[in-house]
Amino acid sequence: MPELRRRHSSIVSALRAIVFGLALSSAAQISPGPLARAHQTLSGPTNCTTCHKLGGERTFKCLQCHTEIGNRISAHKGLHATYNINPGSSQDCARCHSDHNGEDFPLIKWDPKAFDHKQTGYVLEGKHTGLACNRCHSADKVAASERANIKVKDLNKTFLGVSQSCVTCHQDEHKGRLGSNCLQCHNFTDWKTITVNPFDHSKTRYPLIGLHAQVACQKCHTPGPDNKPRYVGILFARCVDCHSDPHHGSFAQGCQACHKTSGWKKISVEAVSESFDHSKTKYPLLGKHATVDCILCHGRSDFKKPLAFQQCMDCHKPDPHNGQFARRPGGAECASCHTVDGWKPSKFTVSDHASSAYPLEGGHTRLQCAQCHIPKGKDTLFKVKFQRCTDCHSDQHAGQFAAAPYLNACDRCHNLEGYKPSTFTLARHRETHFILTGGHIAVSCSDCHKESEEFKPKPAVIYHWQNLSCTSCHADPHKGQFKEHMLQVRAGGGPVGCEACHSTKSWKELSGFNHSKTSFPLLGTHRATACIDCHKPQNMSTKLVDADFKTAPTNCEECHQDAHGRQFAKNQKTPCADCHSSVKWKPSLFEHDTRTSFSLQGAHRNVRCDACHKLTRVVDGRTVLFYKPTPKDCAACHGSNISAKPANWRPIR
Repeated sequence: MPELRRRHSSIVSALRAIVFGLALSSAAQISPGPLARAHQTLSGPTNCTTCHKLGGERTFKCLQCHTEIGNRISAHKGLHATYNINPGSSQDCARCHSDHNGEDFPLIKWDPKAFDHKQTGYVLEGKHTGLACNRCHSADKVAASERANIKVKDLNKTFLGVSQSCVTCHQDEHKGRLGSNCLQCHNFTDWKTITVNPFDHSKTRYPLIGLHAQVACQKCHTPGPDNKPRYVGILFARCVDCHSDPHHGSFAQGCQACHKTSGWKKISVEAVSESFDHSKTKYPLLGKHATVDCILCHGRSDFKKPLAFQQCMDCHKPDPHNGQFARRPGGAECASCHTVDGWKPSKFTVSDHASSAYPLEGGHTRLQCAQCHIPKGKDTLFKVKFQRCTDCHSDQHAGQFAAAPYLNACDRCHNLEGYKPSTFTLARHRETHFILTGGHIAVSCSDCHKESEEFKPKPAVIYHWQNLSCTSCHADPHKGQFKEHMLQVRAGGGPVGCEACHSTKSWKELSGFNHSKTSFPLLGTHRATACIDCHKPQNMSTKLVDADFKTAPTNCEECHQDAHGRQFAKNQKTPCADCHSSVKWKPSLFEHDTRTSFSLQGAHRNVRCDACHKLTRVVDGRTVLFYKPTPKDCAACHGSNISAKPANWRPIR
């Protein structure tokens, strides 16, 4: 029996060891590590289901315990709501708060200095930006209604439960009389700077209108018995509750009968008209006078003092025209030119201007008064100079006509009907130093008289030239090739310029150019040759004006092709003139008797050249007749049988 008991005890001990070992092994398999200190009460394999669900996908129950966070996520409020966590789901909690990392592992990791408070739904502005977190997040700031929902036992360590209302941290100096929204008057930067715009005073029994809206709050809300601003019990039914009566009771109908809140000095004429009929006085208000503020006539608000009103100058003084019309019939009385309907426009018309020293005529009748009488307020001049046009008009010609004989007399070329067109005609151009002839007569004035930058400070049209040569208007298209010809002096003195070759009749009229005075006089058929045939334009141009006239060829072969295949060339040049002339190419001037060894005598004189000269060669693709060698024997031309004399054969004598 003892042996049996020992064996039974050994078996039980072994089973206990196995069970204990399996339990330890199971716990090691289930838990990935020790829980953090905050979750120590949940340690042990029997508490796993407190946070986790068994089976299927990995799930958590964080929000079932932390209901204060879950409620804020569901309400889309606070920091956690910005992480887009699905309401009721704890799956995303572990992204930031991972456990089973040891007892000392911090579940919450954050840097207060780098934290963006805007993510909580409450932006720190102004003075709030520099505060330490515990200035607001402390146990005494947590609302009583939130305390039961917060899991953290030490409320000094939670950031939940603090209301966004100002009175949570700040004492309400108004004892709740203005509501709990301090921001309707105050801001985050300066408590004493009050902005009443957000506060809607129109919802009170006394809406602020006109200048009342600009009055500082403390001007009306004065301290009460407790030395605090009063916001109730303030009288406002009558103006005199705040304002003293400057009229000392003269008007029983009250201030609002004449005045408005937009300004004490802005009298409501409509209101005055309803309570006071000015037409029953000695001076009914007409025209613009009906809109004049009372104080402008009744100075110092003394409405019982008699006023002078027989003349405009009784009120309108000093004389705005500084006595310029004092000598007119009726003196400086305003009514002669103005009415009570308005200071402008004046009654003084163009026809009235005819009675002045300067009647308005032509284009002057269409001018506005202000164009001559420049508005300068009381310094506006109506007595202005008018003897010369330049008294009003600036010299548009930059002094070009200031000297004799014009002396800036504008009427020599213009009239009162208009500045343009000028009255200076082509016929009058003969009076100038440049008489218009030929094609110049048909040229528009503006083609020659253009604005020139030489006038300062702004360009003006030029009418006087120091140089009247062609090149003062026309550019030299020949680029100085005929400079020596252009410098020739004309009969009246001065260089002839372009007229050395051309005339004003037509640019293509070249009668002035004498080719015989050049190094290549034109003779014979050269006279009928077009200029461009010899003076070739450069750069593939087709215009004669582009030709270089100084480089025209003078040798025959430079223009004419050598018809003889260079068989008469001497030193690489063919002296065409030895046989031909520019008068006529054919017949040749070649003297056969003197320049060859075969003198043409008798019937030979009438024989054509090609009857004897029959040798041809191909030169540059052309068949050319060659004159050498040519046989001189009779048999070479007449055949070997010359014994039978023809009937017309005669001996040479």
